[in-house]
Amino acid sequence: SNHWIMAWAGLEINTLAILPLISKSHHPRAIEAATKYFLVQSAASALVLFSSMTNAWYTGQWDISQMTHPTSCAILTTALAMKLGLVPFHFWFPEVLQGSSLPIGLLLSTAMKFPPITLLYLTSPSLNSTLLATMALLSTAVGGWMGLNQTQIRKILAFSSISHLGWMAIIITYSPKLALLNFYLYTLMTMTVFLSLNTMKALKLSTLMTSWAKTPAISTMLMLTLLSLAGLPPLTGFLPKWLIIQELTKQEMAPAATMISLLSLLGLFFYLRLAYCTAITLPPHTTNSMKQWHIDKTTNPTMGV
Repeated sequence: SNHWIMAWAGLEINTLAILPLISKSHHPRAIEAATKYFLVQSAASALVLFSSMTNAWYTGQWDISQMTHPTSCAILTTALAMKLGLVPFHFWFPEVLQGSSLPIGLLLSTAMKFPPITLLYLTSPSLNSTLLATMALLSTAVGGWMGLNQTQIRKILAFSSISHLGWMAIIITYSPKLALLNFYLYTLMTMTVFLSLNTMKALKLSTLMTSWAKTPAISTMLMLTLLSLAGLPPLTGFLPKWLIIQELTKQEMAPAATMISLLSLLGLFFYLRLAYCTAITLPPHTTNSMKQWHIDKTTNPTMGV
């Protein structure tokens, strides 16, 4: 449907569907994460409804593709940025991801981003491109900068998601199909990372250091996927970034292309750190290796006869 009320209802159903999954473990952190997610998404949905109502008031149109009033467009851009977790509305996302399990974190980073990205795609001709480009550059900067100090893998992946959203947001008004391609490839790579980490039961960087000895094949795949997320040339993640830089240059936005390319180096640092921790071949810390130096004290009673 192209009606705004149906789009709003879909966003609300989407939010309500994920809340039981976030709070499933009944841990205080999970309940806190679910509450934060609900409050932010409800506020963003209310803004979406408000922007569509103001547009209908001025133009008499409820069609998604007929968003023409400038104030309504600015409010809609802000609302969808809040739903996605773009800077300066990003504060909720790392906290929610940290309070969720890895499979739920995967849903939050990929599937739950799809409805707002779809709305951005449908309304891309009428979005406020200056506002979106500013938020995109800030997202790439903050996502890279805040991820540098983290030791919790879920928080690193949250800031990675914010940084990647910056790349999608900056190009969606100029080439919506390229933004969708970027989102699909990001989803594929993020899915691989989350599922690999879930198999290895890794939540901190220190856990990754012993993973190679236990699961070498998964560790190799994880390392290559992380380097792909960083956008290193031979790998998949390089293609969308290269195409986005080309498109921005064609649109006479060379300064923005240069800035976003340089800011992605911040993200490269923590991806390399994750890959380095994965490649370290420390043995697992178990007490089994010590047992060979001890004599078994439980002797057979017949030995004394």
